[in-house]
Amino acid sequence: PCAWLVGGVYLDGWAHNHIPALETFFTPWHAVLYSGYLAVAVFLVCTLVYNHRRGAAWKQAVPAGYGLSLFGAAIFGAGGGLDLTWHVLFGIEKSVDALLSPTHLILALGGVLMVSGPLRAAWYRAPSQTREDWTHLFPMILSLTFILAVLSFFTQYADPIVTSWANQFTSEPLRELGIASILLQAAILMGGILPVVRRWRLPLGTFAVILLVKSALSSVLAGSSPVIAVAFVGLLIGFMIDLVYRWLKPSMERGLAFHLFAFVVPTVNTAVYFLGLAVIHGIAWSVNLWAGSIVLSGVVGLLLSYVLVPPQLPTEQKEP
Repeated sequence: PCAWLVGGVYLDGWAHNHIPALETFFTPWHAVLYSGYLAVAVFLVCTLVYNHRRGAAWKQAVPAGYGLSLFGAAIFGAGGGLDLTWHVLFGIEKSVDALLSPTHLILALGGVLMVSGPLRAAWYRAPSQTREDWTHLFPMILSLTFILAVLSFFTQYADPIVTSWANQFTSEPLRELGIASILLQAAILMGGILPVVRRWRLPLGTFAVILLVKSALSSVLAGSSPVIAVAFVGLLIGFMIDLVYRWLKPSMERGLAFHLFAFVVPTVNTAVYFLGLAVIHGIAWSVNLWAGSIVLSGVVGLLLSYVLVPPQLPTEQKEP
């Protein structure tokens, strides 16, 4: 159901980006979005009722980690009603206005709370209760992928996949926007994956799945982006990151490896992005701009890694 919901979000985004004459709330794309929401909400409510009928108290009937998902379903439902009212009062938003609309941000909050349930559920389990393989971690990995997808959707105005400024001869402000978009998406990506890297030993292929889905969905929103080519590049980047992960083995106990991994991941991601862009469209930026963007994206990941694994504090030494 969560895949249905996130797919509906991107389908509705595609419609807003490609159909300028869209002037009504009642569209086929909204139908996909809200039916996906309904499927998730029904699943959560049915689970609650089923566990209660088996003898669990109402407060214990929701599985650990899914209480906020149920709350998110209520927020999303309320946001949908408010969104309809907002459209009636102020019309259908266009471009960035649609992403920053208060009612759409309410929907985003509800959506993230819903799709993040499997991630929270896995997080609350003791390490001894969770085998770190695809069978046990796949729901968590998919949940993280959906969270990153929703965040990418609502920051698409600053996403180098949606709008690749680097292949255009533009004014200085647009070049600056292009650099800022690279750094913002690096921060979103690393802000999502570093906590799970710190928490689990992830199976091979984790980052391939995350980058494949995230890249493909972002390319759907672009004006004329080759979705298959972008998805392939995302898959390639993901496998490269998987190999780096297997080599470095980053963890809380291996702080240096953790920090190095946090620097390498966005560096590789941005470098391969520019390589793919050069092959598909060519690069209009100077070497200073694209090379500097690669390094700075790595710095963003490195700085975030120190938030999760800070340097060890010195211990007090007693005087002899």
